[in-house]
Amino acid sequence: MNKAPSPILRVSDLEVHYGAAQALFGVDLEVREGETVALVGANGAGKTTLLRAIMGLLRPSRGTILFDGRDVTRTSAVGMVRRGMALSPEGRELFGTLTVRENLELGVLALKLGRSEINRRMEEVLSRFPRLAERIEQQAGTLSGGEQQMVAMGRALMARPRVLLLDEPSLGLAPLITDIIFDTIHQLSRSGVTILLVEQNAARALEASKKAYLLAGGKIVHQGDSDRLLADSRLRRAFLGAGSEDRPEASRIGAAGLTNIRLEKPDMSTQSFMPSFTTEEELREHQLRGLQWTVNHAFNGSSFYRTRLEEAGIRPGDITSLADLRRLPFTTAEDLKDGYPFPLRSVPFEQIVRIHASSGTTGKRKVLAYTQKDVDDWISFFARAYEMAGVTPLDRVQIAVGYGVWTAGMGFQLGCEKIGAMAVPVGPGNIDMQCQFLLDFQSTVFCSTASMALLMAEEIHKRGIADKINIQKVIYGSERSSVSMRKKISELFGGAELFDIPGMTELYGPGTGMECPEHDCIHYWADYYILEILDPDTLEPVEDGEWGEMVVTTLCKEAAPLIRYRTRDITRIIPGRCSCGSILPRHSRIKGRSDDMMKFRGVNIYPSSIDAILSGIPGLGSEYQVHLTRDDASGRDFMKLIVEQGEGVGPERRMELMKETVHQIKRQLLVTTEVEIVDYGSLPRSQRKSQRIFDNRIKDDIV
Repeated sequence: MNKAPSPILRVSDLEVHYGAAQALFGVDLEVREGETVALVGANGAGKTTLLRAIMGLLRPSRGTILFDGRDVTRTSAVGMVRRGMALSPEGRELFGTLTVRENLELGVLALKLGRSEINRRMEEVLSRFPRLAERIEQQAGTLSGGEQQMVAMGRALMARPRVLLLDEPSLGLAPLITDIIFDTIHQLSRSGVTILLVEQNAARALEASKKAYLLAGGKIVHQGDSDRLLADSRLRRAFLGAGSEDRPEASRIGAAGLTNIRLEKPDMSTQSFMPSFTTEEELREHQLRGLQWTVNHAFNGSSFYRTRLEEAGIRPGDITSLADLRRLPFTTAEDLKDGYPFPLRSVPFEQIVRIHASSGTTGKRKVLAYTQKDVDDWISFFARAYEMAGVTPLDRVQIAVGYGVWTAGMGFQLGCEKIGAMAVPVGPGNIDMQCQFLLDFQSTVFCSTASMALLMAEEIHKRGIADKINIQKVIYGSERSSVSMRKKISELFGGAELFDIPGMTELYGPGTGMECPEHDCIHYWADYYILEILDPDTLEPVEDGEWGEMVVTTLCKEAAPLIRYRTRDITRIIPGRCSCGSILPRHSRIKGRSDDMMKFRGVNIYPSSIDAILSGIPGLGSEYQVHLTRDDASGRDFMKLIVEQGEGVGPERRMELMKETVHQIKRQLLVTTEVEIVDYGSLPRSQRKSQRIFDNRIKDDIV
């Protein structure tokens, strides 16, 4: 068995006084090389005093501090830096009138390095904090709190410390900035930096560390593995002692002021994922900045976009107003397929953390890549969709959509967890399990396609369990639905409130907008993408309120940005503010498509896919029709394929051809269809484009 490495830092029986007042009482602490150790406690517990004593900024009155086996108890702060220790202090302690560069260089002042070495270390720090590179000559006092914290950490990292002391790195920072800071801490830990982390936000500190010490009243009251403290209910009970939800102060941790260490969900009542702007002008300014960023990012990062933009005579600096959007070239689904497997890629491969693909089933799928920021943005605005529908941390969300390479299941689950609700990830189908989970887990929200929702509603009615389940909301997407279909789903679910959620793989995935509680529109996330409604034939803008094709341009998508992407979905802009009070603009539910693509049982099917299958079956002709219908009783969709047999083929082959067609459609498109073989020449011909798709599923209005 391998012996554990000796501690690089060991504190023994340490006491510190401020005059006659004693701050630390016999503190013992160890930090091993390469690990992150958290020191958590309430204000006044002695955390900062301990760090300052270790760093040589305070003289202990008793005890020893060993660093790499050497006694450094009386060593000065300069001496500690030279031995390989650095401190990022509470409150940052920057020189506000000095630039970012000058503040960073102070981190190596004690080391007396040459200019070339300082520059190398500066490049390393700026690579960790790219935002600082943009502000390198800016006075530190003019930076935001989060940026100042980056400077403080960067200054400490300039010394390339063997042990990094971090004192309250999240103090006073917004949640999103805190996320960035802790992401950096995780990265430093993974790169082998030894860290002693002082943090009042105990939950974040424990998540970021391997081992933890709990400090109260200047004494270590407990120590142990951080993950056990967070996950082991028996250990938590041992820590919490007699404490209860009503009286946390009665516990050992509660008495130490550490009531933010918890396994239960935090209070999210004040959490919101809605945008911060309050006026349309602020939104337009945000969109212009995003449009300029996207064009510059795509031009410099994607050979495809660079070629397209140069052909259109556009360079990044040419975008000076939102009106310049119309000068940009269009992007289509064909461009994505032609660029397979990494279409529109605008970042290096090492920045890609995930791919998702559309639900097409033949040929080259539309595959989209994601950076971590793309994923985080998607999760955040998916949580916004749940928030608009009134989902809270008290809800239990049963997710009945597909998982895997498709975006649906992943998006619904991560957004659910982000908002703090309980996810019940069942996946599609399996009606028995769906019903059992509705009963056993008392799910309050059901997420699925429209047809799956109707199928479940019928099954709930058939089994007579509508009064035994607790579904209050149904969130559905992926396909069109009519007013009568929505009404039927709601009634059979016992009066559940329905919310239509749009989305597409190209535009992150589902969750790019949400039906609001007024139920007369879809609010779309105009802070993440610009939506145009164009005439599908002329590609000219239509007036608000008129139906046209939805064209989208992303504002912050990194891995695969979209510039004027033709979605082929037909909708219309609804002018004016919604009565729900949201400033976010809105469009109608999707009415149809401007191409021949059809969605059948969650699968995108193009006529070209059917063409390819039929042309590969000897004995069949080239003419066919697809008829889509929906059974009102069961809510199930059905497909019938009528195909001509080839010229000169006898009727004795019809049964063989029918069976082979059913088999190939099932094998290649993953759907089951009824097939009828008819005589050659019996289907109508046209001098123009023949109508081959007959979708009779929607018989009444969608709004």
